[in-house]
Amino acid sequence: MASLDNESKNNTSKQVLDEKNKKLVRKLVWLVLGAILFAFALVPLYNVLCTVSGLNGKTNTSAAESSKAIVDTSRWVDIQFVTNVMPGLGWNFYPKQSSVRVHPGQITTVIFVAKNTTNEVVVGQAVPSVTPGIAASNLKKIECFCFVRQSLKPGEEKEMPLRFFISAELPKEVSEMTLSYAFFPAVKKDN
Repeated sequence: MASLDNESKNNTSKQVLDEKNKKLVRKLVWLVLGAILFAFALVPLYNVLCTVSGLNGKTNTSAAESSKAIVDTSRWVDIQFVTNVMPGLGWNFYPKQSSVRVHPGQITTVIFVAKNTTNEVVVGQAVPSVTPGIAASNLKKIECFCFVRQSLKPGEEKEMPLRFFISAELPKEVSEMTLSYAFFPAVKKDN
C-alpha cells in the first residue's frame, strides 16, 4: 500500500513538474518571438529617429524643394566631401571637388564619379552621413545619386550629380560640414 501511495505521489509530482515545464517553455517561446520582433522593428525605428533628429549624421533620402531655399549672403559654410567604397563593390568613387564654400540657401551642384573596375555588372547604394550631427537636418538634397541604387556595367564610368542647399536655419556657430558617402554593394531589383 505504501508503494502505491509513493507511486501516486511521484505521478502527481511528475504531472505538476511537466505542467510547470510546459508553462516555462511557452513563456520562453514568447520571449524569443518578442525578441525577434523587436530586432526587426529596431532598424526602422532607429532610422526614423535618426532622420527626424539628425542623430548619427543621417539625412533625408528624398528630394527637398528648391523653392524653399532662402539665401543668407551674410555667412559662409565650408562643405568637405568624403567618399568610401565598402568591400565587395569593386568601384572607384570620388567627388570632382573635395570641398565647396557656399552661402546657406545657395543651390549648389557637385559631381561625383563612380567607375566599375570589375568584369561584371555591379549595383551599389550610397549611404550619406553628415557631421556635425546638428547640421544633418539642414542639408537639403534636391537631386542625389543616393536616392536610388546605381548600376554600372563592366568598366563603365558614370558622373553622378548632387544638387543641394544648406538651410538658412543652420545654427550660426556651424561654419564647416563634412558630407560623407559610403557606397555599399546592393542586390539588383528585378523589374
